Amino acid sequence: MTNFSNTCCLLLMLAIVPFELHSQEEEGPQRPTAISKPSSSPFHLLAEGELPIGSAGAIVLDSYSGATLYEKGADLPLYPASTTKIMTALLVIEAGNLDQEVEIAVEDSKVGESSLSILPGERFTRRQMLFGLMLKSANDVAHALARDNAGTVEAFAVKMTTRAKELGALNTSFRNPHGLHNPQHFTTARDLAIIGRAAMSQPYFRQVAGTKTYSWTHLRREAPAKPVALRKASTTRNAPAAPVATPVPPPGPPVMETWALRNHHRMLFEFPGCTGGKTGFTNPAQHTLVTAALRDGREVIAAVMKGSRAGKWEDTRILLTYGFEHPPGGGKPAPKF
Repeated sequence: MTNFSNTCCLLLMLAIVPFELHSQEEEGPQRPTAISKPSSSPFHLLAEGELPIGSAGAIVLDSYSGATLYEKGADLPLYPASTTKIMTALLVIEAGNLDQEVEIAVEDSKVGESSLSILPGERFTRRQMLFGLMLKSANDVAHALARDNAGTVEAFAVKMTTRAKELGALNTSFRNPHGLHNPQHFTTARDLAIIGRAAMSQPYFRQVAGTKTYSWTHLRREAPAKPVALRKASTTRNAPAAPVATPVPPPGPPVMETWALRNHHRMLFEFPGCTGGKTGFTNPAQHTLVTAALRDGREVIAAVMKGSRAGKWEDTRILLTYGFEHPPGGGKPAPKF
């Protein structure tokens, strides 16, 4: 019986070994551990005190003191995408006169990507446009507000960068008011949180950024009916009929339209105490997010940059929760990774 058992074990080992060798060959040649390259996998063992944050840049601040509570790659220069619009909104609000109307220009209506399809000649108040900017993340609205504020988009971008530096966001360079990709348009998670903190100090920004839904109402002219091509009967047999000129009808009367805008920021709907923020995405930037939340008299602000579609929400939830559980002070420096 013993010999039979040993034989069975030997046969089993011979059957398994080729399979294991075959599996190793599929993975490629094996290198000695001492000279192997670091893994490109995003998974790694967390150091003591490190949070499982997947975004390349992340930070959470205490809103009232400005103290950093936790940071990871917070000074890496990264692309902000549509979180840029926080600074756009801040400058417009600081300029005041929000009931002033802005007439849409041709150049505004040509800005691509996310938009409200505003048309040349339409007029909206700055106050209304801020909701389109922050909830719909409308690039055409951002362009119009910038042009209205500074004369040109280029001049407005200079004002944006200057204001960022005044706030202490020293590693930021803006080139446009909407965040569409430009290699020279960048910031850091730290700077983005600083800008977000300044914006949240403005009551009207807080109102807009914390609004879940908004009715965007505007006037549109009804498109004229297409003229029907009538043809006069021919007097010559088998000859084609001659077309009859028909007048083009004038545009119809203005029609009031209302669009329901829903805030893109999911944390407003899912994280108790969330007071607002801004989402962002472009292919080079990946996913960016700024979020403020208020609980028990304390407000914290989190910024994540170059995250994944699902990861930005989870990273933000982790940062906000950590911020509430670790108030500033206590003599210990904030964890930095």
